[in-house]
Amino acid sequence: MISHEETMRLIKLSQEGDNQATATLIAENTPLLKSMVKRYLGKHVEYDDLFQIASIGLLKAIKNFQLEFGVKFSTYAVPMILGEIKRHMRDDGYLKVSRSLKTLSAKINRYVEEFKKQSATDPTVNDIANHFKMDVADVVFAMESAQMPISLYESTNDSDGKPLQLIDRIATDDNEKMMEKLVLKDIISKLTPREQAITYLRYYKDLTQGEIAKRMGVSQVQISRIENKIIQKLKELYEEQ
Repeated sequence: MISHEETMRLIKLSQEGDNQATATLIAENTPLLKSMVKRYLGKHVEYDDLFQIASIGLLKAIKNFQLEFGVKFSTYAVPMILGEIKRHMRDDGYLKVSRSLKTLSAKINRYVEEFKKQSATDPTVNDIANHFKMDVADVVFAMESAQMPISLYESTNDSDGKPLQLIDRIATDDNEKMMEKLVLKDIISKLTPREQAITYLRYYKDLTQGEIAKRMGVSQVQISRIENKIIQKLKELYEEQ
């Protein structure tokens, strides 16, 4: 794996038109592309097609990445790759979006339009999250999962008139946390409903094993055994990312 400094050098060369640098970056990020594509296999889309779509997302990330963003390239690239895959699957009818998510997306879109009218600039993703009292990760998921007139990758301008995209306006301090939450949400979704419920009660509601046992009508020993299995499964799923 190449160093951060070498990655930055190759990105600069690629942005200047060096095709060899671009090819090297794609080769170095192939494991990342494969891990992203693997999540969507079995949804009536061929692996090679998904890999090509993911590669387009990576190329967009290479083209738009700036050192000033203050994050690792992979952190910046992941939502772009995911967004490209989801848009492809959504447009082809393979990605089903719930009614509640469509409703939320419409509300976000209206808020963005109102914000632009009042402030003469686009809101950051943090602005949207604060307004709706949501996590940044949930805002990203809503904006990229549903077909919205305004996307994270729509061109806009910063306060100095410099062109950028909404994804660039995510506060850099929150980027790593956002990606961790997106990955965690994806991993937890692969647990059984019972395992998800125990995980929620144990780690989000901070209940003891005994309290969970009473709620679920089982013994504390059973909850302890299930929790140990959950932890092991989460470790295995995380290592597969």
